[in-house]
Amino acid sequence: MLAPYALRAEESRGRRYPEAGHAYRNDFQRDRDRVVYSRAFRRLENKTQVFTRRHSDHFRNRLTHTIEVAQISRTIAAELQLNEDLVEALALVHDVGHPPFGHAGERILNVAMQEHGDQFDHNLHALRTVEQFEQRYADFPGLNLTFEVREGIVKHSRDYDVQDFPQLAEYLLDQQPPLEAQLIDFTDEIAYSTADLDDGVEAKILTREQVRREVPVFARLYEEVERLYPTATEKLKFNETLKRVLDRLVSDLIVHTRNQVSQSGVGSVVDVRKFAHRLCSFSAGVDQERRQIKDFLYQNVYFSPVLQRDKKQAEQVIAEMFAFFIKSPRELPASYQEKTRIEPLHRIVCDYVAGMTDSYILEQHRRFCSPKKKVGL
Repeated sequence: MLAPYALRAEESRGRRYPEAGHAYRNDFQRDRDRVVYSRAFRRLENKTQVFTRRHSDHFRNRLTHTIEVAQISRTIAAELQLNEDLVEALALVHDVGHPPFGHAGERILNVAMQEHGDQFDHNLHALRTVEQFEQRYADFPGLNLTFEVREGIVKHSRDYDVQDFPQLAEYLLDQQPPLEAQLIDFTDEIAYSTADLDDGVEAKILTREQVRREVPVFARLYEEVERLYPTATEKLKFNETLKRVLDRLVSDLIVHTRNQVSQSGVGSVVDVRKFAHRLCSFSAGVDQERRQIKDFLYQNVYFSPVLQRDKKQAEQVIAEMFAFFIKSPRELPASYQEKTRIEPLHRIVCDYVAGMTDSYILEQHRRFCSPKKKVGL
């Protein structure tokens, strides 16, 4: 049972290249499956989320983070009677445009592109990936995903102005995305903010006591856990509290979004698209708690001295690889060299570097840029 404002598969605007329907899978289920079987999705296993493999094999990578986002997203979608298949497809594809080494990689690629009067945006790179670089089908280039999944890739986490991005005009930039796409930006943050507290403690960048002292919502929920489990180990008390933090964020997002939708009076996807603002959101109180968690992580994890060392090395590797291929385009794979006939070299180099995994770019860097020097990320 879907709500009136949910996006039904039979209402899809279709694919860029028309295909016959499948006997027992709707179009959004097929999109989900195409993403899961793509090379870009598999490469997420060897792309940094926050901590590199050098720290531990137990920390999240882009793939495990994506799976967590998909789980949270489906849970919320079911409660809101949204289209779970579309939500799952969007959750699974939302990070395929990220380069190696997490946000450090994204930042330095953007710097490199700006030197050529261009930019790097992981959402737009994800769109290029599913439309151009995935080659699995004889009938069409890319994965030929539905309009709604491609639109969600572009619009789930930010708005684009058609004046600045005329190439995206087909994606209804003057309208809101459907609720299924709006949801992903919030589930992404729920997943990474709670996971990064967990991984930060495991990495010994944070202490459990520090999290209790400086994250107010964690402190309040920890008191409840202590009353229930007074003899449990500190590690288990921490885990129980973190579980409650995640549940609080998820539950509030469900309740507040449901209230927002009810108060707005929207009764269809068209109404959602035409509404003045996005309807998926936290309540004011929980949104403040979310910001407190995020601020704490920025101050104590993302810009910690330990991670800064890794970030500087990562940025050096990516910058040097980008410069190398600009100078020596004949070292690009033949398929990428072919693309330089129709697109600028800097864009093709960016595409190639962004698609690399952490281990592959280190291997290429040792081969081309530092044959006598190991970079040990």
